[in-house]
Amino acid sequence: MEHSTLLEQLRTVARAASKAIMTVYAKEPVASYKPDESPVTEADEAAEAIIVPALNKLAPDTPIVSEENAASHSVAAPERFFLVDPLDGTKEFLKRDGKGAFTVNIALIEKGVPVLGVVFAPALDRMFAGIVGSGASEFANGAMRAIGIRSVPASGAVAVVSLSHRDERTDTWLAGSNIADIVAMGSSLKFCLVACGEADVYPRFGPTMEWDTAAGDAVLRAAGGRVTHPDGPLLQYGKPNYRNGAFIAHGGL
Repeated sequence: MEHSTLLEQLRTVARAASKAIMTVYAKEPVASYKPDESPVTEADEAAEAIIVPALNKLAPDTPIVSEENAASHSVAAPERFFLVDPLDGTKEFLKRDGKGAFTVNIALIEKGVPVLGVVFAPALDRMFAGIVGSGASEFANGAMRAIGIRSVPASGAVAVVSLSHRDERTDTWLAGSNIADIVAMGSSLKFCLVACGEADVYPRFGPTMEWDTAAGDAVLRAAGGRVTHPDGPLLQYGKPNYRNGAFIAHGGL
């Protein structure tokens, strides 16, 4: 299946999963906790139950690594596979603070590179999608528009940082990087704000997993940005245990 055709199918899958998420959201969800103390809710599980069968039907020969499928985390990464986080930003989902900073993340990885991604924030009705080499777009308010990174404005760079996981190394980096404004945001929306020119950089020094970042990374790369380790090399996927190190998601900065 061509990337463009697959992307359109994944938009539909993300919307279907998001309907299930918002049904749970309306009921004031409660969380249980995994061994690593991260929360999981009925919404995570309901979205997973929609996304995984849909991907198996669309691309039966492409393996799926998903946050909610612990067995998939021990599988050595193949050359081509999906990375899925059915509900990214579960902590923000549980806060019910009106910010809507939680997303559905679906990405396709080829040879260690996120080549295609969809990020949908259902509470905000903002869907970001991109194919590396072909461009990125946002669907919101009933309309589709092309998106891309911006040049840093004369007023200075805007950094977007984690709402729940900001740490001392992040603060040190921000202090030394001539940042004019800082926006705190949950989930993979941080990548998307850089991709659509609402921010210029997203530094992350705390731990993340590849399913947290792959879809947003693909959207950002498709929009003209890049995601690198602090010392320069591009972030790669299919690492042992699917765990990321520190990274900087760059727009125009």
